[in-house]
Amino acid sequence: MKPSATRRRSNRLKSIAALCGGSFLGIAGCAVGPEYKRPVAEVPPAYKEAADWKMAEPNDQNLGGTWWTIFQDSQLNELEEKINVSNQSLKAAEEQYTQARAMLRYARAAYYPQVDGAAAVSRNRISDNRPPGLRSNGATYSDFEILLEMSYEIDVWGRVRKTVESQRGQAQASAADLATVNLSLHAQLALFYVQLRSLDAQEQLLNFTVAQYEQALALTQSRFEGGIASQVEVQQATTQLETTRAKAIDVGVLRSQNEHAIATIIGTSASSFHLPPQPLSLPPPAIPPQLPSELLERRPDIAAAERRMSVANAQIGIAKAVYYPKISFNAAAGFESGIITTLLSGPSIFWSAGPSAVAPIFDAGRRRANLDQAIASYKESVANYREIVLNGFQQVEDNLAALRILEKEAETQERAVVASQKSLELSLTRYRGGITSYLEVTTAQSAALEDAVVAVNILGRRMSSAVLLIQALGGGWDRRELPIRPECCGKLTSDSR
Repeated sequence: MKPSATRRRSNRLKSIAALCGGSFLGIAGCAVGPEYKRPVAEVPPAYKEAADWKMAEPNDQNLGGTWWTIFQDSQLNELEEKINVSNQSLKAAEEQYTQARAMLRYARAAYYPQVDGAAAVSRNRISDNRPPGLRSNGATYSDFEILLEMSYEIDVWGRVRKTVESQRGQAQASAADLATVNLSLHAQLALFYVQLRSLDAQEQLLNFTVAQYEQALALTQSRFEGGIASQVEVQQATTQLETTRAKAIDVGVLRSQNEHAIATIIGTSASSFHLPPQPLSLPPPAIPPQLPSELLERRPDIAAAERRMSVANAQIGIAKAVYYPKISFNAAAGFESGIITTLLSGPSIFWSAGPSAVAPIFDAGRRRANLDQAIASYKESVANYREIVLNGFQQVEDNLAALRILEKEAETQERAVVASQKSLELSLTRYRGGITSYLEVTTAQSAALEDAVVAVNILGRRMSSAVLLIQALGGGWDRRELPIRPECCGKLTSDSR
């Protein structure tokens, strides 16, 4: 009897070993579905608008993670740093990334068996009216049970692996989305700040012009009192002065709106936030445009679109896996007894173990429709990826062109400002000498003010274009910042699967 019992135990151990070996073979088996390869996107050899672009000096200047420091504005630097601490949109994006990582860990749990424990106590009475042969004269009994169950899907066709691959790609896409939101918020703040400082410069110009017009009005009134000028000229000077004052006051509307927007983006109440005036004066810094081929690795929105292609590709494999049998191994063991005192005794032990397979036979085309949908979704993601790449190159070219053209316009406009100011001085001299009427002066004043305002606006547009160019280039972000295994605390780690 003993040799026989030994053989039975040996056979059971061999069976368990064979089952475990089959499980590992299943995990290492072939996964259905296409292998992912990044689709080709058209990349130009060079930026058209960067042919005559002046590179930064020294040439090793780069944007880096804190790209806004390139503008050398301590107030802007201080505001930008507050975004990472207090901006609510950024916090929401961070939580979305945390959710994606949690879903990846949830999918990875399918690599391992699921074990559940249960305990039950019941008091039962059997019906007296059961069919003949099953009657028990209303027997009443107790049932005590402790149960441990284990279930494990043997990943022969790669459904689990493809699911993990899909969730990992989604988590990486979410990480790129987080970087995109971060870049966008910092760029928005810089744009609001530049616009506010441009309005400060415009208000300063208008206030300076008001002071000049007050002197001109005093001169006209003096000449009127001396009988040299007419009442019409006095009214012309007054009209010019009050119109300019109104323009200076009107600037405050847009300035307040930009100030409130800055407060919101740094997570501060607009009611308690104020920035003192600081007119914009310096031209935009030189920005290295990099090579077009680097743009695919530098923009987080492009990286997010590429990762979503890998997700869609993995979904094809999941859709194909349902064509094959789902093979599982299930086991259960525990204690059951009608008397609690004998529950944990040897005779109360029960167990069962064995593999199972469920194969699809007929589903009226559901699997085929699901596969077609997955394939179409992948093709859609490829088209979206290529469109985002094209838009990225367009944004870079747009802002390179804007900076190049606005620089030339600024040079021309500066000559116009000098000429109009000289014309105003000559007109005032002629008016003081009684050679011309005040109408010539007001005409020269209007032209000089308009040219000066245009020059201020051009400087603001140049600074805004510089910010938008930095954003279009990715703000110093690099694809290598994407976590390889987001489930491992979001850090860059080598992938073992």
